Amino acid sequence: MSASAPPVQPADMDLKQFEADNCGSCRLASLIPEVCRAEDCCLGVDEAGRGPVLGPMVYGICFCPVSKKEELKDLKVADSKTLTEAERENLFQNLDQAKSYVGWALQILSPNMISTSMLQRMKYNLNALSHDTAIGLIQYALDSGVQLKEVYVDTVGPAEKYEVKLSQRFPGIKVTVRPKADSLFPVVSAASICAKVARDRVVKGWKFAEDLGQIDTDYGSGYPNDPKTKEWLLKYLDPVFGYPQFVRFSWSTAQTLMDSKAVTVRWDDDEEDGEKAAERQNNRSMLSYFSASAEADRAQQTHRFFTERRLKSLKSL
Repeated sequence: MSASAPPVQPADMDLKQFEADNCGSCRLASLIPEVCRAEDCCLGVDEAGRGPVLGPMVYGICFCPVSKKEELKDLKVADSKTLTEAERENLFQNLDQAKSYVGWALQILSPNMISTSMLQRMKYNLNALSHDTAIGLIQYALDSGVQLKEVYVDTVGPAEKYEVKLSQRFPGIKVTVRPKADSLFPVVSAASICAKVARDRVVKGWKFAEDLGQIDTDYGSGYPNDPKTKEWLLKYLDPVFGYPQFVRFSWSTAQTLMDSKAVTVRWDDDEEDGEKAAERQNNRSMLSYFSASAEADRAQQTHRFFTERRLKSLKSL
């Protein structure tokens, strides 16, 4: 009887940097093949995780010499959404084994970063964030010496406007923006696979900063209409502090649940003194939680929300 073959080791994608701080943004990249610095290259751009209420969004690029397009096609890359997780892992393994002429880079955008960007005073919507992330990755390839001549992008928003925007940003490069580009161009399919593999791994190995005890990781697909996802959101909704940072709290699904299930909070406005307004309403002002006296009163019982995020009260500015 022949010995069974050893299990295939996951292709190299070191997520330690993101896992050490999963509340911001992190860039990962392969080594740049020398041939990509010497020959004209094509590059594909795609993302994974745009719609889910849980977990990060990952933008990916993949690039190779124009002369290697057929070899890339022979790797049988396809739109990651049409593949199983195991199939995506196998294809990423194939891309890794082709690293003599294939390179990739990823930008992982945490749920916290996405939500804070969308809810900041100067609105920064998901389309703008997506465009800027894609532009940043293309620029990274250029700065790394990749000789880009062709760029293919799966569109976000109107394809024609996005194509003009990228063409103006990167003159001298032929830019093609199409809906469903991940099913039309192998180099975009490859970028899609890299991005989806990264998201799958990050979600599966998510390190919760919050003390949630024995966490239930059966949260379904992460999409808002998934019953398992909705059940998980209800289970881990803190009535005062909302959701762990694994959740995109700016998504309407999360906001609706917070509005209906969480404690109502009255935020003081600029037109009325906060403490007086709270007194008039027979309710404690949010500002009082950050006062020096309040800090002294609760020095021995600081809520985990503050300690987990290393937040402290300011006595002076």
